[in-house]
Amino acid sequence: MIENPIDKDKVADNPGLIQYPHHIGSAVIKPEDQGKLKSRALSAMREQTNKQLAQIQKQAELLAKQANDLKKRVEVSEQIYLADLPFEPFVGHTYHMYEKEGKVSLYLIAPEEWGRTKPDNIEFVCSVKLLSDHTWEIIDSFNNNFGNF
Repeated sequence: MIENPIDKDKVADNPGLIQYPHHIGSAVIKPEDQGKLKSRALSAMREQTNKQLAQIQKQAELLAKQANDLKKRVEVSEQIYLADLPFEPFVGHTYHMYEKEGKVSLYLIAPEEWGRTKPDNIEFVCSVKLLSDHTWEIIDSFNNNFGNF
């Protein structure tokens, strides 16, 4: 048996698994800066998650606005259905809400259509349109924050 002339302390059992080149022809192995790698990864992760959170925030705000608009339509609809309705309203038509002595009524006549015949004690509240789900949408109002709306 031939003995290895190199000192056993200077020879690796598994040279392919060591973290440095074991002979002159080996590929250069440079250690990576782990802190730099982690910092870049964290930065990219934060950028992407912040972008996604901003999108979700916009969607949540839109849903909240839609919920508030629907709630407002329900409130307006309830007030109209409790009001004096001397005719059958049709879907898609615009009507006009007036208040007279604390009582709300729905009319076909717009505020600018009264001419000289407008009663003195009647006050325009808003114009509304009947939607297909039988809720009412406010088209125009005398005061943007009238009544409970």
